[in-house]
Amino acid sequence: MKTKDESIVSKKRPTAPTGAGRWAGQLVLYGLFAVFVGTFSQWPLYHPMGPDQAQIKVSISRVGQPVGECRKRTPEELAKLPPNMRAPMECPRERSPLTVEVDLNDQNILKRVVAPTGLSKDGASSIYERVIVPAGEQKLAVRLNDDIRPGATVHEREATVKLAPGQVLVIDFDATQGGIIFQ
Repeated sequence: MKTKDESIVSKKRPTAPTGAGRWAGQLVLYGLFAVFVGTFSQWPLYHPMGPDQAQIKVSISRVGQPVGECRKRTPEELAKLPPNMRAPMECPRERSPLTVEVDLNDQNILKRVVAPTGLSKDGASSIYERVIVPAGEQKLAVRLNDDIRPGATVHEREATVKLAPGQVLVIDFDATQGGIIFQ
């Protein structure tokens, strides 16, 4: 009959390669990984545009104007409100959507209407679009409207641009630099 100590037999784990065998195995595996990464970083060749094409990127993020005018509350309306909410003016939180149009040589190539973000539709509207166009001299017209109220100002810019093959022209909006800018 076996004693309690004899029934607990330690099972010896198989030994892993040690020393030079382990280093050689790691070197081979790392070398294969480096060859794999090096091969697919150079091949297959990728050309985002043709040799006679350029790219126009429209990248604009802007908070639109309020959808309505502020109005003054009457004394009766103010009396109905709790004391901490008695602001004399009531202004809508919702903002206007952003409308962007791009014409190239008098032909519309892009028209987007982007709604404002946020639960109350009071955040910024953002647009990011890329359009591949022929390289060369082009007549470019951009219109941006951030106010849906009647009679609102539409920001416009027209220019003749010379696009080199592979060039990327970025269209942005910056009110401090005069509105629509080409970079």
